[in-house]
Amino acid sequence: MTLAPDALAELVDALPGSVVRTDPEVVEKYRWDWSRDPGAGTPVAVVRPEDDEQVQVAVRWAARHRVPVVPRGAGSGLSGGSSAVDGGIVLSLERMSAVEIDTQCQVAVAEAGAFNADVKAAAAEHGLWYPPDPSSWQICSIGGNVATNAGGLCCVKYGVTTDYVLGLDVVLADGTLVRLGGKRIKDVAGLSLLKLFVGSEGTLGIVTRAILRLVPAQAPRSTLVASFPTVDAAAHAVVAVRRSLRPSMMELMDAASINAVEDYRPMGLDRSAGALLIVQCDAPGAARSEEIAAVRVACEEAGAADVFETDDPDEGEMFVEARRLAFPAVEARGALFLEDVGAPVPLLPDLLAGIASIAAAHEVEIPVVAHAGDGNTHPVIVYDPTDPAGEKRARLAFAEVMRTAIALGGTITGEHGVGRAKKAALPDQLGADVMALSHRIKAALDPDGILNPGAVL
Repeated sequence: MTLAPDALAELVDALPGSVVRTDPEVVEKYRWDWSRDPGAGTPVAVVRPEDDEQVQVAVRWAARHRVPVVPRGAGSGLSGGSSAVDGGIVLSLERMSAVEIDTQCQVAVAEAGAFNADVKAAAAEHGLWYPPDPSSWQICSIGGNVATNAGGLCCVKYGVTTDYVLGLDVVLADGTLVRLGGKRIKDVAGLSLLKLFVGSEGTLGIVTRAILRLVPAQAPRSTLVASFPTVDAAAHAVVAVRRSLRPSMMELMDAASINAVEDYRPMGLDRSAGALLIVQCDAPGAARSEEIAAVRVACEEAGAADVFETDDPDEGEMFVEARRLAFPAVEARGALFLEDVGAPVPLLPDLLAGIASIAAAHEVEIPVVAHAGDGNTHPVIVYDPTDPAGEKRARLAFAEVMRTAIALGGTITGEHGVGRAKKAALPDQLGADVMALSHRIKAALDPDGILNPGAVL
């Protein structure tokens, strides 16, 4: 459908002066998320509402004119979930960033544009903690975290975003605002609609506010860093640890990612290592020392060449920061196809071996970091965008990595979302019946298909 010439003027007139932007230099900045989707379109406008009512105005306008709406948080997504659509609008929630802490109920009430870091900081002022911690926690938004059901480094023990969502305000495709859940810890009244929107990537509704469960501040942590001759040895150490323990963090870096970080920002990592495991334990009292000791034994039995321990929080955080730098460090090496495939933890060695075989077969570089403790890996396929043959090999490797994960009973995405980058592989994981059910739910909530068209389904 072609937008009538006066339709955009109608939207501009319906909202305050600075909310709707159509100037090309502004619009251009909102076309992509961090995945740099080459298929991103050009929207007719960027709408930056300041409250729920303005979101409703924009969505009602879009519904009347059948205009696509792409919701956007901070633009830190890694699967093209907020790539713009030609002729649509980008609805950026960046201005809705208020955070309130209810210490009595131990919840944060956060608008969608608030950063994950804002919620953590506000909770910390009251001795509370919001555990979900994507590597991009300082720059990613709560709305985006809810949209993708984001995970992070601590989720091996503390769970992912959905485990902390108690309530949501959601604007539906017709502009209706629904309030789901609340500050109640237990609530099973009616259908479980709240969880339906978590992880829906803006295809079913636009989240404008979230009520998030907080927990007491994390206990002191001990950090262990183990150096292994091979990725396979490190993966087997992970499997051994997870048979009986649940550390608060268990991250893996392979040789390529270690050296990429050291090239990008020297952090003192062992460049000669085939892989590093960075493990943290926060068990109370003497149990923490016992847990770290058990992790050490498992690593040494798996062939660790060196094991380092520290109770110093700053020293431990240096290693965690090195792990968080992996994506920007690898990005400096070329264009990327970003994966976040996962498998059951006992099959982590098989998944990592499969990725290595794919890299060799297609002659592409695939550095890997992983939230190893829960089987979620991040293979990052690097290619030269000026080399068509190299890009073709990278695309083939990207698809094959997902097929490998599915064959192991795993997933094409553990936390980044399907977006536009992975939707072709989704039917292979879910099957025809689940895909059909998903389409029926989408059609029921968004019959005209205006919410984030082209994403996920």
